[in-house]
Amino acid sequence: ARIMFIGEAPGFHEDQQGRPFVGAAGDYLEQLLASINMTRQDVYIANVIKCRPPSNRDPQPDEVSACRPYLDEQIALIKPKMIVTLGRFSMQLAFSGVTISRIHGTPKKVGDVVYFPMFHPAAGLHQARFRSLIEQDMLKISQVLADIESIEAEASAPPPPEQLSLF
Repeated sequence: ARIMFIGEAPGFHEDQQGRPFVGAAGDYLEQLLASINMTRQDVYIANVIKCRPPSNRDPQPDEVSACRPYLDEQIALIKPKMIVTLGRFSMQLAFSGVTISRIHGTPKKVGDVVYFPMFHPAAGLHQARFRSLIEQDMLKISQVLADIESIEAEASAPPPPEQLSLF
């Protein structure tokens, strides 16, 4: 998988099935992926938190830090070119001191990985005003990925032949 999507934490259905993004948010994510000619099988999906917080509350900082080694290991194993952060908790992996409403859809390179922050698909299900923003950001992913690949191709291309001087 060249792209990794990272959400917040398992919801009720995810916790029951042991899979990320099932239920309504998962269906919407699959529609979003289809809009860029991808399927769930083309990407790797993970969460910042590995088990469902009580009453589906926001994850606490100590829970985020307790789960971080697992997420770091997933990233190390997958070696994605691009990480799409879904929601504010995964956004904090690469962005701090900013709001998601200000930086969504703006890629940022950290090390060898390009992070791309988006609103969580559930936000689009609960509030219609986020739907068009989410769908527009999703459409940018193909271009960002193409840009990454063209930069890598240039970097690995042999240098142009050097013109030798006669003198």
